[in-house]
Amino acid sequence: MSKISVLGLGAMGSALAATLLRNGHSVTVWNRTPARAEPLAAAGARIAASPADAMADADLAILCVVDYAAARAVLEEAEGALAGRDLVNLTNGTPRDAQELADWVAAKGAAYLDGGIMAIPPMIGEAGALILYSGSTALFELHKPSLLALAEGRFLGEDPGRAALYDLALLSGMYGLFSGFLHAGALVTSSGAGMSDFLTLLLPWLEAMSRTLPDLAGKIDSGLHDRDVVSNLAMQTIALENIVRASREQDVAPDFINAMRRLAAMRVDQGHGGDDISGVIELIRREK
Repeated sequence: MSKISVLGLGAMGSALAATLLRNGHSVTVWNRTPARAEPLAAAGARIAASPADAMADADLAILCVVDYAAARAVLEEAEGALAGRDLVNLTNGTPRDAQELADWVAAKGAAYLDGGIMAIPPMIGEAGALILYSGSTALFELHKPSLLALAEGRFLGEDPGRAALYDLALLSGMYGLFSGFLHAGALVTSSGAGMSDFLTLLLPWLEAMSRTLPDLAGKIDSGLHDRDVVSNLAMQTIALENIVRASREQDVAPDFINAMRRLAAMRVDQGHGGDDISGVIELIRREK
């Protein structure tokens, strides 16, 4: 089994280290607050004295801290031990963050793989957990058995920033869902109804609407937003305007929905009222 070091023992880092221990790996851990390492030491991990100590002891080093500034600070402390090492960075950040750190690590002579964890700590090592990876293909292939012990792994290519991009894109979809859920909840509870009862209507509706996504994705890829339109944007804009009006009548802030209403209305004003709602993407990605 590989010798693996885990640097950063927050809830996620601790879950990663514990899973590796359960899978029979020799695990070294380091955290700026040493007390967080004690439960893992009791389970068989070695506590490193410093980031350099942790890095020097590893076939593979996994870094999981709060942000890329913290990641860079940890790696700077281990700078002298980086040459020839394999590093997987599972810190959340932007594609630019990942690219800049990958360049810095490469200049120190280490191989780099960036990752985005699509799971909460209790899911690590269990079915349903997913980690997206991008960067060094060789590193991913070499350490794949160890990485797959943590979660299903999806390698997205050599661009170090791709995993961060997909991570944030998936979170965008999640937060879009949450914002719609919260707005729906505010409307329903404004009448004195309970959200739990309303959920029996909302969940099947969302499931039914999710089945339209493949068609919308095809329109986004082709740019043919006027193809086979069932509910055109002009009609949907009226619905969005009614949601905003009803929200104000119910003393509910329309902040979540107003952004979508504004973009839909703008697209209609540009002459695309007959298009599908997928056409709104042309407004938000126009800068590219």
